[in-house]
Amino acid sequence: MKLFQLRGGVHPEGRKELSADRPIRVLPLPKRLFVPLQQHIGAPATPVVQVGDKVLKGQLIAAGQGMISAPVHAPTSGVIAALGDYPAPHPSGLSIPTITLETDGEDRWLETETLADPFALSAEEISNRVGAAGIVGLGGATFPAAVKLSLSRKNGVHTLIMNGGECEPYLTCDDRIMRERAAKIVEGIRLIAYSVGAKEVLVGIEDNKPEAIAAMRVAAKDSAVNVVVIPSMYPMGSEKQIIQVLTGKEIPASGRPADIGILVHNVGTAFAVYEAIRYGKPLVSRLVTVSGGAIKEPCNLQVLIGTPAQELIEFAGGYAKPPARLVLGGTMMGQQIANPIVPVVKGTSGVLALTKDEIGQSEASPCIRCSTCVRACPVGLLPLEMAAHIRAADLPGAVKLGLKDCISCGSCSYVCPAHIPLVHYFNYAKGDLATQERGKLKQEATKKLADERMARMQRIERERQEAAAKRKAAREAKERLAKEKQAEQVTEAV
Repeated sequence: MKLFQLRGGVHPEGRKELSADRPIRVLPLPKRLFVPLQQHIGAPATPVVQVGDKVLKGQLIAAGQGMISAPVHAPTSGVIAALGDYPAPHPSGLSIPTITLETDGEDRWLETETLADPFALSAEEISNRVGAAGIVGLGGATFPAAVKLSLSRKNGVHTLIMNGGECEPYLTCDDRIMRERAAKIVEGIRLIAYSVGAKEVLVGIEDNKPEAIAAMRVAAKDSAVNVVVIPSMYPMGSEKQIIQVLTGKEIPASGRPADIGILVHNVGTAFAVYEAIRYGKPLVSRLVTVSGGAIKEPCNLQVLIGTPAQELIEFAGGYAKPPARLVLGGTMMGQQIANPIVPVVKGTSGVLALTKDEIGQSEASPCIRCSTCVRACPVGLLPLEMAAHIRAADLPGAVKLGLKDCISCGSCSYVCPAHIPLVHYFNYAKGDLATQERGKLKQEATKKLADERMARMQRIERERQEAAAKRKAAREAKERLAKEKQAEQVTEAV
């Protein structure tokens, strides 16, 4: 199959050998799980349980709200211990609404339905079941999977691309799941393709995963699923880049893959779809890579959602060296955390403990205008110019240069010889823009409410005046009739 050229990109040290050959292990049941209500893009879920309620594994504990949202299920059986705030898996460390579950050690499943032939379901029913299972994109974007399926079906998607790139350094959980669960992943892929009506199915896997490629090709042998080997390069696993390499097409600015007839899902998401459709199991656990130079025994673990990151580190033997940085996800796009008490969520692909030598942090110096960041940008932007506008508080200028098209991959920061944290500037600016847009929407909503209130008051006043005019007219008519009657009586008397 012909592959197309990818602009920009970098080749960071992979360090995948630390965990790539470690088979998947199951993390023992924690005593407590901390399950955030916001584990996906869109509106947070709303609790449907109370403190003291006993729940079974897979039971709904928070319902999705609105068009873009996802429900949350109990990762195991136990008792709801608290409904309140708990530190978020985010650099801010701020607390977010969380359901605390005290496990009972029994890990008892809610009764689920096993289907002998999932393909007997309608395409819409598959999408509905994926939504009910709370499945989101497990590659890190965490967009509700059912919403993507529905939109793709409506937009007439013709090509399904399964992302097995896993280009982030250190991470190997996608590699391991493809090696060990290839047949189940392929069935999940076929279910997704059936649900959206895709005619072409491509699985892109980087060439540094030969065992995964071989396993997936064997599993896909008698199907329409085509496994394609793609070059190892960062950010090859990004949605826009894997589409460009496999099809030669580019997503329009501010557009979506569906706009060009393509749907992209992660291979881990395909496994979750298989579990949900075949066995009725909601998304309550995921694979996580525990790695980094500070970890004694790097590994790949099947982990319940809500498990504190500290428990994964302890299961991996603890620290071999003092960690200089803790990261959830990969080193390029992951979230730096200050405390390992934060929980694993649906989008957590890795828990990394990095040494001082690994982070290689140096003091930033002034930009030397070398344009290395421009050559590395996979989207074709001008990072140095965008950063200059952001430093000058000129957000509109940065937006004109393509700030909203930035995928925050960090390639520019990685290659910058001046060690300027460019991607941090862009993420800050995006957050500022989002705040401004929310403020603008709030102002518009407030103005709309004020206008509606004014219109209501004017309507009430108009109706009051009209009622008063009617009463006056009725009173005058009554008085006129009385006078006419009196005049008639006088005439008759004369």
